[in-house]
Amino acid sequence: MKEKFYITTAIDYVNSLPHIGTAYEKIGADCIARFKRMDGFDVHFLMGNDEHSINVKKAAVEQGLTPEAYCDRMAEQFQRIWRKLDISYDDFIRTTEERHCAAVQKLFLKIHENGDIYKDSYEGWYCESCEAFLQEKDLADGKCPNHGSQPKWIEEENHFFALSKYGDRLLRHIEANPRFILPEIRRNEIVNVIKGGLEDISISRSSFDWGIPLPIDPSHVVYVWFDALINYISAAGYGSDEDLFSRRWPADAHVIGKDITRFHCIIWPSMLMAAGVPLPRTVFGHGFVYLKGAKMSKSLGHVVEPLDVVDTYGADPLRYYLLREGSFGRDGDFTWENFIDRYNSDLANDLGNLLNRTLSMIVRYQEGVVRAPSGCEAVDEALQASGIGALAHIRHSFSEVADDIEFHTALTHIWNIVGRANKYIDETAPWTLNKQGKKERLATVLYNTVETLRITTLLIAPFMPNTARTMWTQLGLESTPFEDQTFDNIEPWGQIPEGTEVHVSAPLFPRIERTEKEETTMEQPEEHLIDFNEFQKMDLRIADILSAERVEGANKLVKMEIDIGEEHRQIVAGIAEHYAPEDLVGKKIVVVVNLKPAVIRGVESRGMLLAAEEGNTLALVTLDRDVGAGAKVR
Repeated sequence: MKEKFYITTAIDYVNSLPHIGTAYEKIGADCIARFKRMDGFDVHFLMGNDEHSINVKKAAVEQGLTPEAYCDRMAEQFQRIWRKLDISYDDFIRTTEERHCAAVQKLFLKIHENGDIYKDSYEGWYCESCEAFLQEKDLADGKCPNHGSQPKWIEEENHFFALSKYGDRLLRHIEANPRFILPEIRRNEIVNVIKGGLEDISISRSSFDWGIPLPIDPSHVVYVWFDALINYISAAGYGSDEDLFSRRWPADAHVIGKDITRFHCIIWPSMLMAAGVPLPRTVFGHGFVYLKGAKMSKSLGHVVEPLDVVDTYGADPLRYYLLREGSFGRDGDFTWENFIDRYNSDLANDLGNLLNRTLSMIVRYQEGVVRAPSGCEAVDEALQASGIGALAHIRHSFSEVADDIEFHTALTHIWNIVGRANKYIDETAPWTLNKQGKKERLATVLYNTVETLRITTLLIAPFMPNTARTMWTQLGLESTPFEDQTFDNIEPWGQIPEGTEVHVSAPLFPRIERTEKEETTMEQPEEHLIDFNEFQKMDLRIADILSAERVEGANKLVKMEIDIGEEHRQIVAGIAEHYAPEDLVGKKIVVVVNLKPAVIRGVESRGMLLAAEEGNTLALVTLDRDVGAGAKVR
């Protein structure tokens, strides 16, 4: 019977779409899940959406939707993004589902029955962006440390959870289970917080109604964080399928951002202790991805959309870049310059070139058919050892004894194989062997190279699943379903059958050519002309304006939500002096959709509309007949 492995990510607020920082967590967890599957574990991978919050209700009202309809729409968009990133989750929990509501009420009643919930008045700071209560000591210059915003002072009569009772018990658990919080830097942070003293926390709100009603007081709803944390057990069957819950729980790994470790490493385990439920084995707090040094955040305006990368270059280059750049537990940067350098160097030059040159030589010299090797020289043995020995090193990067998850180290080992294979081709010079008529030696060299590619394909599968599937097909191995492959299939050496027919296709990773800035010369006309290729880079689409409102504090700016067919997005335009917001709704406009995101007066804009200007008159570019949203303008 396979050993089970239950892994979860944090569930996401649906008041905005994911950015690369969000995607980083999902890609990392997906890589772990895929690795464990290929290593023989019975994996269950959970993701989901957090739909009960005041910010969600606000976003729904702004769009003229009920919270339920808004959450349905956002769930579709989130899952579409995760599919594009090739995230292999087994379950997607939404906190508005019946199975979750039942689990929340059951756990609440259990904790209440054990005497750890009471009613009292609350006075204190509350950050609406975090949806979190903050103590004075948590503030940075009087502001939320995560969002830089001024929290609100609220006074309510709420239900409280006796968190203060669990400090000593938590410390004992952490000491006895050092892998409960990883990496070590997060564990030390949490230990210091607990030693500083825990205070009871408010776990209900009476000031709004979008949430799960308390079973003991329907005039209150469950506080969003208390509600959200329970998703990990509600999706595992708590409150709905106890047999399933006994098989799946405890979770083996909660993968979360470092900014929410206090919720997951203090409040969550205390809730479970209070209800008599076993604690998860590990909570891993990953680092942030920064955009040139600034934390990516919707509220701060520093955002790169995952699909901006995926739609242009595919999911795997983004997955590779994020996992290769550094340790999962530490912060990293996303820059377009570094992304292009990694893509061209590692993917196009190293892996893509190795596959293409190997298969092309098999086609050119052996009619596209793999021939049996004969003999083995020292250079062959070195290549074989690099492939067969890599798995042990890679396993250590995912090891149960490691303090961090080192995707970058694992990928370095794999790229050592790729580099060794490219060097092997240069050393053995198959083109020279062919000229000299040394057919047996040529067959051996090409067999060793294509067999190395087979092993490499299996090793990269958790990191770049679509690339691995494509390589498997090009290697002519499609008769053995790729989805059935595990790491047990790596050994022994020599599994590609003689007579296998390979398939040369387009390069896996076409190089990204940098556009050099053209120099102006005296002979050039003053008017700057662009060629057709430059024009084609512009993605012009028809968009429907769904809503419009003035930007606060800006006389000329209007913020609009537009529909471009495949998604809704927000743009800002300086047209307030020419169009009233209510007159814009329903208009069809032309928008440049592949413009880099910009922040204007603190408001994010993802695109630019086209308008004609003459004197003091401005007119939107519209259509003379009805065309659907998302249609391309040519």
